[in-house]
Amino acid sequence: MDHHTVAVSVVKTLQQGGFTAYFAGGWVRDFLMKHPSDDIDIATDASVEEVQALFEKTIPVGVQFGIVIVVKEGHQFEVATFRKDQKYKDGRRPIGIERASPEEDAKRRDFTINGMFYDPLTERVYDYVKGQEDIKRGLIRAIGDPHERFLEDRLRMIRAIRYASRFNFQIDPQTLEAILDHAPTLFPAVAIERVWNELTKMAAFSNFDQALVSLHKLNLLPLIFPSLEEVSHTEIEQRVRHLPEFPSETPVIAKILELFPDKSLEDHEALCSYLKLSNDDLRFIRFYAQAKTLFLEKKDHAPHVWAHFYAHPSYPLLLKIASLYYSKDKRADFLKKHQRRQKELQWAIDKIQNRSPFLTAAMLRERGIPDGPQMGALLRQGEALAIDYKLCTPEEILSKLLS
Repeated sequence: MDHHTVAVSVVKTLQQGGFTAYFAGGWVRDFLMKHPSDDIDIATDASVEEVQALFEKTIPVGVQFGIVIVVKEGHQFEVATFRKDQKYKDGRRPIGIERASPEEDAKRRDFTINGMFYDPLTERVYDYVKGQEDIKRGLIRAIGDPHERFLEDRLRMIRAIRYASRFNFQIDPQTLEAILDHAPTLFPAVAIERVWNELTKMAAFSNFDQALVSLHKLNLLPLIFPSLEEVSHTEIEQRVRHLPEFPSETPVIAKILELFPDKSLEDHEALCSYLKLSNDDLRFIRFYAQAKTLFLEKKDHAPHVWAHFYAHPSYPLLLKIASLYYSKDKRADFLKKHQRRQKELQWAIDKIQNRSPFLTAAMLRERGIPDGPQMGALLRQGEALAIDYKLCTPEEILSKLLS
């Protein structure tokens, strides 16, 4: 069975066990907005223990908050007990919870568009927070007192902008005012990893450029990236203007780097460390810096430099991105220049990508070269000579190398 069908069966099992159970939150919003989604969470008045008794396989992931994962037919669903949160201790988690009604549970959630329930058996929406009305109005509005919602979890300020940009909604004036009031308290209450996770979700949608501009206007972007504090809104708009045209496979860090056009590789590496990104992201950043240099420098480079550049798996992506900085009448010439040179070097690119050596250590040993640093240097030099002078055989390379 598909994910949705299994989710309905989980609700049915809970209801047949004598409990109230609904789909909750984001799935309901997406359903009402006709955005298909498999991100189904379930809310119920059953306790964790009662949920565990009804299902053969469960995973206790947040028992202290009334949350358990139900595993059924290979699908997983977060099932949460209706609750009221007690006071928040750290700008993220409540010190405890109390059992609650569906209405009370809805009123502890972040935004009205996320505060609705749906019974998939009766096909009825339960809306205690006017979420349907706000969807029709195109409005992101905090549930209840926005100041309280943001004090509970400061990350909600960034989430408001994510939802507004994703759905092209406006942020309710009171919610907006509360964001401006609480923006300075984002750190240290929120870990940078959680902020990066929100930016990653934002970047998945086409309005990421506008989201970054909104973050800047609401004083959140300079908190995340302090070097942007003195940068004007207009300059931010200018820096991110090409983002809507970026290929869909572009890593998020490449989009973020558009905010820092004049920074060095060392600055980019420091940014990667600050954001606690992966080694893959770090490697991409280094290639990004090399690509920027090669694409923008007026001077030419030796063929072996270009061959290695073209052989890199991220080259096609960065070629597309670099082309966006040329006017449409010059873009075609830019692309043709690199396509032509790549075609000329394809024989070398294939060897590099296939890790087929131009020379081997054994060949150099036969010529009396001992193992050591000199050996590695000569192998690299031999490869460069082979590509630069189109030398096809080891004999030709050795003759040039050792002459």
